[in-house]
Amino acid sequence: MKAEDLYHTGIVVDNFDATLALLTETAGYQWCEEYRGDQLVQTPEGQATIEMRIVYSVTEPRLEILQTVPGTVWTPSSSGVHHLGYWSDDVSADGAALTARGLRLEVTAPAPDGSALWAYYKGTGGPRVELVSRTLEPLLRKWFTGAMPEV
Repeated sequence: MKAEDLYHTGIVVDNFDATLALLTETAGYQWCEEYRGDQLVQTPEGQATIEMRIVYSVTEPRLEILQTVPGTVWTPSSSGVHHLGYWSDDVSADGAALTARGLRLEVTAPAPDGSALWAYYKGTGGPRVELVSRTLEPLLRKWFTGAMPEV
C-alpha cells in the first residue's frame, strides 16, 4: 500500500438521501449515478448476498457514501469514517501485509476466478482499510465521470 493509492473515504450512513443533500448543500459535493444492487461477499462465516446502495462523489477529495446494511460491517462508525479505500495491484499480497500488522480480514468480494475484487481489513483502532483491485480502476473511473458501470 502507498499513500498515493488512497482514492476515497467511505462513509456508511443511516439516511442516505439526507447525507447527500447535506454534503451537496454545505460543501458543494456532486455525485455520480447511484448504484443499487446485490453484492456477493465472503466473510469468515461464509458467503452472503447483500443489497448495497452506493454513490461516489464526482467532486474530490472523493467520498463514497454507503447505505447502512444491518447485521454486516456496513454500519455507521462513531468517527464518521468507515473506511479508507486504496487501489491495490495485489489484494491478496497487500491483505497479507495488513494481516501481518495485526489487522483482520472482515469481508471480501470474490472475482469469478477466485481472486479478491476488494477486501476490508480492520485493526483494533482507526478506520477500516479497503483494498480495491486496480483491475476495477477503469470501470470505477468511468462511473466517477457519469457513466454507470455494467457489472
